Amino acid sequence: MLLKMKFSQQRRVRLAQGLWLLSWLAVMCGAFIFCLGVYLKIELLRRAEVMENTEIHVVPNILLMVGLASIGTNWIASRVCQDSLDASRFPRWKVLLLAWFAVAALLCCLLVTVVALSYALQGRLEESLKIGLRNGIRFYKDTDVPGRCFQKETIDRLQMEFRCCGNNNYKDWFEVQWVSNRYLDFTSKDVKDRIRSNVDGRYLLDGVPFSCCNPASPRPCLQNQLTDNRAHYNYEYQSEELNLYSRGCRQALTDYYMGLMNSTGPGVLSVILIQVSVILSVRYLQTAVEGAMALENPEGESVGYLLEKGLKETFEDLKSKILDTLKFAQVDPATAEASEAEAEKTVNVAEKTASPPPPS
Repeated sequence: MLLKMKFSQQRRVRLAQGLWLLSWLAVMCGAFIFCLGVYLKIELLRRAEVMENTEIHVVPNILLMVGLASIGTNWIASRVCQDSLDASRFPRWKVLLLAWFAVAALLCCLLVTVVALSYALQGRLEESLKIGLRNGIRFYKDTDVPGRCFQKETIDRLQMEFRCCGNNNYKDWFEVQWVSNRYLDFTSKDVKDRIRSNVDGRYLLDGVPFSCCNPASPRPCLQNQLTDNRAHYNYEYQSEELNLYSRGCRQALTDYYMGLMNSTGPGVLSVILIQVSVILSVRYLQTAVEGAMALENPEGESVGYLLEKGLKETFEDLKSKILDTLKFAQVDPATAEASEAEAEKTVNVAEKTASPPPPS
């Protein structure tokens, strides 16, 4: 037996009581994981317009699923603790506990997967934001186009909330026409010259939207003619620090979401430790109670263990059972041929029996 321990009646009662408290702690941890998944899901959906794909949603989806499953499995563990002290009610859990152990172990594996995915998807998240923000800036002016009516509001709120400007930096706004044609005076010489000077016929500015202005700057916001030193008094484009947000929104959003997912790591690891403790405790309680019942003395001393055999023997037994199951599902060619020959022989005998006797 692997890690066997002796349990008296008093120790079994204490184990059941402690496991009951631990299982309810695990239920609360499952609720925490579920709420964490809901919060992360909402934060991702809030800015879905600036994301190219939804691959990152796999992290909150797993958290939601694991949270609900953890609440259910650990509630069952609390019921097992209550019934372990009743010899008439505990046997009904004997078959269900095998499935319970499988589900609980799967939950631990999924929680480890969440932590790994949180780090693995960082590059994909950054690429998704890069493309999404680039499209968002390009469609900033399309306030009259169905499906893009709120793009301007989304980008402005995003830049003010995260104190960022553009995709990589504020210069991204110099490359797109972010002023709608409905607000341009096409009779103005300046407007005509700017449109004619561009090959694509766009109205480009060395300026940025108001949401890029940093309110902490002591100087009034400079939005237009940012590359012209003569346009503003006491202003040098090359040397003066602009009163705009210097950080790009892609980096700001990446840091924000990765901070959220990385902060889930310690919490998830703590939940894994609690879940593993519940699994081990349930196993000791199960084997100790079953041992006492086998001795027909519920108040006597019994032995609790994790595995009936060693790790190697248990692995070999499990392997042989799986192979036997696979062999049972397959059809042996030799057996199939023998069955066909037997069936053909039976048919021939039946035909001879059914044929009429020769005339005398």
